[in-house]
Amino acid sequence: MNEVIKFLNENPVQYLATIGRDGKAKCRPFMFAGEMDGKLWFCTNHQKEVYKDMQKNPYVEVSVSSPTYAWIRLHGKVIFVDNYAVKEMCIANPIVKSQYQTANNPIFEVFYLDQAEAIIADFSGNPPQTYQL
Repeated sequence: MNEVIKFLNENPVQYLATIGRDGKAKCRPFMFAGEMDGKLWFCTNHQKEVYKDMQKNPYVEVSVSSPTYAWIRLHGKVIFVDNYAVKEMCIANPIVKSQYQTANNPIFEVFYLDQAEAIIADFSGNPPQTYQL
């Protein structure tokens, strides 16, 4: 898990892919919030289209590449949880804080990826590394 967390932290703007409520693929910039209790956490708000899409189909994939042309693909099932400690962790990010101000903002939602799998690969010719999270 440490390699996955390190990769996500070093490449802070990832892309989250969902299946929209219209049945079409959607891809949006997103940010990894952090790890807590062995889970990879992200945040959004329940007024956004992405939240509504994940409510209908909770399976997502996150991807990002590094400046050295390595990349990660991380997929799993979105589980929304009302967890104040995780919200506090998320709100420590200045970008998140600027959007929601406080962890108890009623529209603020946090989620983790259940049954997550990450694959880190590059163009070196070495096999990709797979992590069950």
